[in-house]
Amino acid sequence: MSYGRTFPLWRDACAPVWQDYTRHDFVAGLGTGSLPRENFLRYLVQDYLFLIQFSRAWALAVTKADTVADMRACAATVQALLSEELPLHIRICAEAGLPEPRLQQAEEAPATLAYTRFVLATGHAGDVLDLLAALAPCVLGYGEIGQRLSREAERDSLYRDWIDTYSSPGYQQLCTEMGALLDGVAARRLGPAPEVSPRWGDLCQTFRTATRLEVGFWDMGLA
Repeated sequence: MSYGRTFPLWRDACAPVWQDYTRHDFVAGLGTGSLPRENFLRYLVQDYLFLIQFSRAWALAVTKADTVADMRACAATVQALLSEELPLHIRICAEAGLPEPRLQQAEEAPATLAYTRFVLATGHAGDVLDLLAALAPCVLGYGEIGQRLSREAERDSLYRDWIDTYSSPGYQQLCTEMGALLDGVAARRLGPAPEVSPRWGDLCQTFRTATRLEVGFWDMGLA
C-alpha cells in the first residue's frame, strides 16, 4: 500500500531503517507465531502505555490542524486509538491474567519514554506537518506490516488477532485517510512539490528518527 504520495517519499528517504523496522525479528516472530508469549505480552503492556501518549499526540494534532476537515481526521484517529487499538491490548492482556489496572500501573520502559516524548516534543515545538512526520511511521508502518503478515502468516498463527487488527479494512481505511491528510497538509505548507522545499530534509529526518525509535521498540520486545 502506498498511502498517498508523501509517505512513500519519506519511507524511501530512510529505506534501510524502514527495512529494519518493518522486517524486524519481532515482526517475523509475529508472522510465524514463534515469538515467545512472554515477549509479546511485554511488548503489549508497553504498547498500551505508548498508545495513551500517542493518543495525546493526535489530540495535539487536532489543535495544530489547518482546517476543520483535518481536525476531524485527527480526532477520528484519537477515537480509533482509544476505542479500537487499546481494547485489543486490554483484552489480550486480560486473557493472560493482566487486568487493565495492572497495565495502568506498569512502568514505562526507556524505549517507550524515548519514542513517545520525542513525538510529543516534536509536536509542541513544530507545526502540524512536523508532528505528522513523527506520527506517520507508527500508523502507516503497522498498516504495511499488517497487510504483509495477513498474506504471509498462517491462518492459525498465535498472533492472528494482532495481524487481523492491523490488516482489517477499518485500519487500512485509517491509513489511507492519514496518507491523504499528509498529502493535503504538505501541499498547503510546502506547495505542489514538497520535496523541493527547504523544510523537506528536516521532515525526512523527523520521520527517520521516529522509525529508528520504532526499531528500538521492537528491540525492547525481544529483550
